[in-house]
Amino acid sequence: MQDFIRIHQDDNVAVALRPIAKGEKLIVGEYQVTALEEIPQGHKFALKPIAENGDIIKYGFRIGFAREAIPAGGWVHVHNLKTALGDLLSYVYEPVDSGLKDSEHAFFDGYRRINGKAGVRNEIWIIPTVGCVNSVAQVLERQAQKFVQGTVEGVIAFPHPYGCSQMGDDQEHTRAVLADMINHPNAGGVLVLGLGCENSNIPVLKEYIGEYDEQRVKFLQCQDVEDEQSEAMKLLEELSLYAGSFSREKIDASELIIGMKCGGSDGLSGITANPIVGAFSDLLISKGGTTILTEVPEMFGAEIILMNRCETPELFEKTVNLINDFKNYFTSHNQTIYENPSPGNKKGGISTLEDKSLGCTQKSGSAPVKGVLAYGEPVKEKGLNLLSAPGNDLVASTALAVSGAHIVLFTTGRGTPFASPVPTVKISSNSELAGHKESWIDFNAGRMVEDKSKEELAKELFDYVLSVASGKKVKAEEAGFHDMAIFKQGVTL
Repeated sequence: MQDFIRIHQDDNVAVALRPIAKGEKLIVGEYQVTALEEIPQGHKFALKPIAENGDIIKYGFRIGFAREAIPAGGWVHVHNLKTALGDLLSYVYEPVDSGLKDSEHAFFDGYRRINGKAGVRNEIWIIPTVGCVNSVAQVLERQAQKFVQGTVEGVIAFPHPYGCSQMGDDQEHTRAVLADMINHPNAGGVLVLGLGCENSNIPVLKEYIGEYDEQRVKFLQCQDVEDEQSEAMKLLEELSLYAGSFSREKIDASELIIGMKCGGSDGLSGITANPIVGAFSDLLISKGGTTILTEVPEMFGAEIILMNRCETPELFEKTVNLINDFKNYFTSHNQTIYENPSPGNKKGGISTLEDKSLGCTQKSGSAPVKGVLAYGEPVKEKGLNLLSAPGNDLVASTALAVSGAHIVLFTTGRGTPFASPVPTVKISSNSELAGHKESWIDFNAGRMVEDKSKEELAKELFDYVLSVASGKKVKAEEAGFHDMAIFKQGVTL
């Protein structure tokens, strides 16, 4: 196993891959340094003296300024490193060519829907239009488990607290998210469960759903019937018979849509897990597939890299607006734009938002940006897409699912058990976490600093994703976890 890594030849810091004791002598390329204090795993140390207010370089880019002079071998973290970021910025489009080439076809065993879309699960979903019927939906989920047989892989309720007492864009976004969930191809059948007096009631929601298969989507307004549970169970039985008529068939991987998200990151996330996901993204895109990158606040400080990979000037302008609109969202609520990283991030070795963002955006690989999506907007373009959503794990992962992701890849250095509406693959940045939380972690990217190359692990991850798309359950699914969280953006009446 490596003891440390200098990520880019221009970096003036290196990252400890194991705890380094005070007094240890380290040879990092042309630099020979002595650790002046204990350096925790995932944390940075200076390769040469850095003057007060001098640039601290990691990933080949500035991640902040030195608060004070830092000697060679000194620990570099929040106590002596500050962000260099400001507020709204102006940008210049300087396009770069990714050089990504097409590769041979790959396939998975999925479900072909009547509308031509492909799904990787054949579940029955219960979607409440409003939080008032959440408890009914959860009771129905328990009662309907008897329908899980044959090719019906699950009956799942997705409770949420919204659908009423909302205004403007906040209400519009909730309706769009619910409609996207109803139309998601991972659901072989959907019961839309309404109350009757809510703002986002069933007649209103149908306008957002558009054309739908009447055998696949059923509606029940609880105030209109005497016994809503009995009536709902009749509809769920009908849906189970319909969903059970579908079987897996061979589908080209070019139809896969994969969401990419990180959370509970540590100092190794941007070195192992995120670059491996980036290489995976390039591999899938080379086969005609689609990936979606989100959590806009964790693009701040690395946004220029993404902007210059936009395929057209129009996409560049949309990406500029994506970034600046989210900054305006923060300031309109009187909040600091750069109130990041989190305490867990800092404990793991991430010091500034630039540090976090440069590691986070490694998940995008090298492919050109083909699409920029608003929150709740379904993906339309194959290739790499950027999606407007916050960094919150549940909200961002749900946003990926409702924009069309069949599966979400979630990298983490600290671990989390949560799920999303679609299979959520947990990828650990370090082997210690993979061993400690075996019931959470699906894929160990920590091997990249032990015995595997990035390319080997990306191919291994690609094969694993194809197996998940073909029916293999991830750890969260085995545990029965399914979560949904809508992005709340307005006042509540």
